[in-house]
Amino acid sequence: MTKQIQFFDTTLRDGEQTIGVNFSVEQKVEIAKELERWGVDVIEAGFPVASPEDFEAVQAVSRAVKRTRVTGLARARKGDIDACIKATKDAAHKQVHVFIATSPIHRESKLHMTKDQVIASIRDSVTYAHQFFDIVEFSPEDATRTEPDFLVDSIETAIHAGATVINIADTVGYTNPVEFAELFKNLRENVKEFDDITFSVHCHDDLGMAVANSLASIENGATRIEGTINGIGERAGNAALEEVAAALYVRRDYYDATSNINLKETKRVSDMISDFANMPVPHNKAVVGANAFAHESGIHQDGMLKNPQTYEILTPESVGANKTTLPLGKLSGSHAVMAKLNKIGYDVDRDDMKKIFPIFKRVADDESIVTEDDLKEIMDKVKEAVH
Repeated sequence: MTKQIQFFDTTLRDGEQTIGVNFSVEQKVEIAKELERWGVDVIEAGFPVASPEDFEAVQAVSRAVKRTRVTGLARARKGDIDACIKATKDAAHKQVHVFIATSPIHRESKLHMTKDQVIASIRDSVTYAHQFFDIVEFSPEDATRTEPDFLVDSIETAIHAGATVINIADTVGYTNPVEFAELFKNLRENVKEFDDITFSVHCHDDLGMAVANSLASIENGATRIEGTINGIGERAGNAALEEVAAALYVRRDYYDATSNINLKETKRVSDMISDFANMPVPHNKAVVGANAFAHESGIHQDGMLKNPQTYEILTPESVGANKTTLPLGKLSGSHAVMAKLNKIGYDVDRDDMKKIFPIFKRVADDESIVTEDDLKEIMDKVKEAVH
């Protein structure tokens, strides 16, 4: 049966933890509206207890969106949860996201708490939150470095206290797809309520595996993916949601999963985040980078001219990008050069290219990109040589 995958966007909370990024309340509202158009199921609008501005932002987003569920983040503390209650009061659809670290290094070095104390904190905070929210999400922070049996105990405690969503956080990007599969296998075997609960994942990209780990989780029982647009976030960032969405679309034969994401809005929301965060998208970035649909190699250009599917598994139109481009450079072949010349008004054939292409190659050796003006100069030189 085809799985329905929820998308949980934390661009406004975890994404804003990117060094140098500071969205205004107005920008957060604009982003939230665009995320709603893109089709995300949940927007994590901020950490309300962190500051008055964060509280105001969560409140403003709660009032602005109509279909998407809004959540605030809360430590396993009554005061944090109270701030979420107040900030999301006007949301048409809301939940709360409660977390506490469960790994040995976090328990001992950061929290200075025993296992029993952590379990008690989970029970008390989730029980309290459940009085005010129908949907309570609980995250064992640093879950992928937590002892498997204690992770099960923490999750079962949260479920019995009223949690309806369990988020497995790979907080420092430590795991890999094989280990993540094993983690989910252990949960499936030992958490009795596994099939009755929404399992989510929140993967960081410290080792470059956030998207791969997120996709592996879908294969192993997760039905919600958390991440950010353009993969922004703390340190090396979060799973790039646009990449997860594109992978589910292109490889629907493999994942047998669908979502509410409107892929055609992808480039628009990516550009908005890039602009507001003042973070240019790398040219080679998957799905939304400037070079994602550009081909310079002669072999690739020849294939593209014959059939675009030879080198494109995703069309630019499907993600709202402009169009495929075949920039001409020193690696371009005569087929692409001839096609470009014909496009700009020159009637040339393969015989003509025997004279034109050597001149093109000499020009291309000195230019990173051969422009239309360069091509016109080349054609002038060809004419001069003929006369």
